[in-house]
Amino acid sequence: MSAVRHAEIAGGGLAGLTVATALAQRGWSVRVHERGRELREIGAGIFVWENALRVLEEIGAYDDATHRAERVSSWQLFDERGRLIQDDWMKGDHTRLFTVLRTDLHRALADAAVRAGVEIVTNSLVAGATPEGELLLESGETLRGDLVVGADGVGSPVRNAVGLNLAVRDLEDGCSRHLIPRTPQDPVNHALEYWNGGRRVGVVPVTPDQVYVYTCCPAEDLVGRQKPLDKESWVRSFPALRDTIERIPNVSRWASFSDVRCHGWVKGRVAIIGDAASAMSPNLGQAACLAMTNGYALALVLEGATDVPSALRAWESRQRPVTDATQRYSRLYGKVGTRWPRPLADVRSALVWFAGRSRAWQERVNVAAHQGAQLVRQDQRG
Repeated sequence: MSAVRHAEIAGGGLAGLTVATALAQRGWSVRVHERGRELREIGAGIFVWENALRVLEEIGAYDDATHRAERVSSWQLFDERGRLIQDDWMKGDHTRLFTVLRTDLHRALADAAVRAGVEIVTNSLVAGATPEGELLLESGETLRGDLVVGADGVGSPVRNAVGLNLAVRDLEDGCSRHLIPRTPQDPVNHALEYWNGGRRVGVVPVTPDQVYVYTCCPAEDLVGRQKPLDKESWVRSFPALRDTIERIPNVSRWASFSDVRCHGWVKGRVAIIGDAASAMSPNLGQAACLAMTNGYALALVLEGATDVPSALRAWESRQRPVTDATQRYSRLYGKVGTRWPRPLADVRSALVWFAGRSRAWQERVNVAAHQGAQLVRQDQRG
């Protein structure tokens, strides 16, 4: 093994940039391969929970990521009758939650990576990898490293090449994400979500002058997923949100949610993270947060380790249970919110109301957010 260990990372998204920065800050030589012509993040807003906030603090990207974000003090859920059926059930004591523009978060991570000395190569198309630590490019080039990380999304060529994929499933549920101008009537420090049958609308302040709105529905709801958004149809489902819905731009894209399950996250010197390993619906706001947390934890476990494959196996053993549990609860949330029989809507409301008042249930649902405190205690740098 060389004195300076080297990592090749497929994917310049949130997961790839996080692990790249954390490795570089620990003395690794790191190269990130981005298939696009430039580093860019699409989307609107994103929930950033305690676990991801701790990671941002540790790698020096917190201030840049949150400088115009909204601190969320409560997440409220309303049913078809306009009744408040949950308030703060997804938060716990000492758990921070911010809503951030995805572009702000991505830029903060990219800047942190550059400061740490990470080499970022654009227009670099990854074809696969080998367990021996080789990254294979579509150009035919083979790049060798002490570590290869697949942070290359749901379709992950790295994952598929080393045989870790088990199932990639379209959940037949999805949403459109929008940014609208903020008005004095919009919520402040509160995330609001509204349910009506299989449709859901979230209204979340994200910057001082913008609100993040998501409109979710099953894939079979062809009117609900129309582009541009059929505003009148959504207003009929949520008449109290007319002012919000009418501010949505006439440009939108409905995207389906995916669920990825793997035989494992590790094969030899190859590790997969983020959507490549554990894509999930964004119902709990933890998909990106866990990707960042797992990426940072990967760098921690490799610090000082002389046997990379053994360290990777230890990392998977420690991180995977929380990720798998969060994925299961996110899947369940989607089924309750999207697939519940309309005639039993009142039963759904009662079930969600009682679940939110169960301390045991709250602890299970919040396990990923609370992982942040454990994460920092694992860092023995000083």
